[in-house]
Amino acid sequence: MCNCENCHGMNPVRKIFRSHKTRNFVLIRLVVGLVFFSEGIQKFLYPDIVGVGRFEKIGIDYATFFAYFVAVFEIICGALILFGLLTRIAVVPLLIIMFTAIVATKVPILTDQGFWFMAHAARTDFSMTMLLLFLLVFGPGKYSVDNLFYKEKI
Repeated sequence: MCNCENCHGMNPVRKIFRSHKTRNFVLIRLVVGLVFFSEGIQKFLYPDIVGVGRFEKIGIDYATFFAYFVAVFEIICGALILFGLLTRIAVVPLLIIMFTAIVATKVPILTDQGFWFMAHAARTDFSMTMLLLFLLVFGPGKYSVDNLFYKEKI
C-alpha cells in the first residue's frame, strides 16, 4: 500500500504553503497586492471620496467603522500577498470584500441600467476577483515567503 502524501493527502497546514513553482506568479501577486494595498491607504487619505464618504453614499450602516475596517484588511492582506506570505489566508478576506463591493455597488447598476453598464463598471472588480481566485487555487508561486516554508519531499 502506498504511503505518499499525494495518495493520502497532506497536512492541512502544509496545504496553505504549497504552491506551484512557477516564477511568473510574482506578477499576479504584484498586481493584486499593490491594488489592495494602495486602495486601503487611499481610504485613509481620501475618506470623503473612497472611504467613509463612499460607504455612506452606497448606504452601508456604520460607514465609519466599516470603511476603516476594510481599509486595514486591504492594507494588511495586500502586503501579505505582495510578499507571498500566508497568501491563501490573505486572499479570503479580500474575496469577501470584493463580493460585498459587487453586491453593494454593481448589482444596483445591473437592476437600474442593465447588463452592459454593469459589465463596464464591474471590470476591475471582476478582474481582481479572478486574480484572487487564481492565488487561492494555485498559491503565490516560486518567489514567495510561503514557498520557503513548503519543502516538497522527493
